[in-house]
Amino acid sequence: MSTNPSVPKPTRQEIAGLLNRQRLEPDIIKDAATEARKVNKKRKTSEVVFEYTGLEERQDIPKDVTIVRFHSSVTEVGDYMFKDCEQLKKVVLNEGLRKIGDLSFYNCNKLEHINLPSTLLEIGERAFSRCSNLKKMVLPEGLKTIGIRSFWENLDLEHINLPSTLTEIGESAFYNCQKLREVVLNDELQTIGKGAFSDCTSLEYITIPSTVTEIGVDTFYYCIRLREVGLHEGIQKIHPRAFVDCTSLESITIPHAVTEIETRTFSDCRSLREVGLHEGIQKIEPRAFERCSSMERFTFPSLSTRLETITRNGQTEVEDKIDNIRGNLVERRGSELFVSDIEWVQNPNWWIPIKSRIGRIDRLITYYELREATTLLELAMWKSKIDQAEVKPSITKAVYRIDIPGPVKNTTLQYLNFRV
Repeated sequence: MSTNPSVPKPTRQEIAGLLNRQRLEPDIIKDAATEARKVNKKRKTSEVVFEYTGLEERQDIPKDVTIVRFHSSVTEVGDYMFKDCEQLKKVVLNEGLRKIGDLSFYNCNKLEHINLPSTLLEIGERAFSRCSNLKKMVLPEGLKTIGIRSFWENLDLEHINLPSTLTEIGESAFYNCQKLREVVLNDELQTIGKGAFSDCTSLEYITIPSTVTEIGVDTFYYCIRLREVGLHEGIQKIHPRAFVDCTSLESITIPHAVTEIETRTFSDCRSLREVGLHEGIQKIEPRAFERCSSMERFTFPSLSTRLETITRNGQTEVEDKIDNIRGNLVERRGSELFVSDIEWVQNPNWWIPIKSRIGRIDRLITYYELREATTLLELAMWKSKIDQAEVKPSITKAVYRIDIPGPVKNTTLQYLNFRV
């Protein structure tokens, strides 16, 4: 056999090194494989992935599951399905899902992320109760119902935006969500259940839309940082204890459709200084403003605005007549009407004589408003005739004046038995 002279012959040391590497490489590969198995084993112990098809029973769900992915065919999460899965951190829901059942994710206290699909219509009772690691929930358009205690004691939840399709918030839905600072309610909401936001100790302001007709019992109980509440005119009833212990609330105006302020509605609102009332309130329960130690006055904003309009139009005599009616119970500063004798308010029946005075003042102001309206109607008819006629320079405008007949004017002014 011939050799290639251009290829150098390996030395004794090189041959020994080559033989040594051949002996070591299997050990290196074996060690690498062992390390990989350790990593995979560790990964398996810290991340347990489960695909939910909707056919499983609750006992089929691994108790140590950390990630759940939903099959595209699932339309409903069964009741109790993932309850007490305390290692669950992430849930990926599918488009097509329509309902999350009762207690579906109850006490999943490590759950940090869940996407709610656009097809979702209903969140069941206590569905996410005690999911204390959830900081934010994006509720999809299309959602109609949030069940009783659905987000109860979600201690880290800070913000939630309610979709325009939502019509009902169940009782205690956000009870004790202590970090919840902001809630945006939509204009289609109809029902806010009992205690829906009670013990939300970080909530600072909220506006109730005009579609809501009632504020339930304990709705904002112990919302100690609630400073601003916007009540629209659609509200007809505020139930007892609705704002108990709202210790940062400084002022509130009662909507015109509310005719009764229930017992303890605003009790222990220790920063409450001013309450706007209206002439249509028939009853204020004795304990409605119990222990409101900072209370300064009750105002009547709508009556004051109407009075200001009349006096601005030159009918100043109305003020003297109001002074004769109000006596020493209702005070007046310019056109502003109010009650500031808080000791008098402690009387259990304080509203009865105030209501009588306010009712008479309301009728007086209405009389002047009607009188002014008939005058404006006369002027409008007069101007209309002038505009339609061919006016000659020699004819005075008085020719075109039209007066409302005396009997018609008297009937209008006395329609509600006004006598001035």
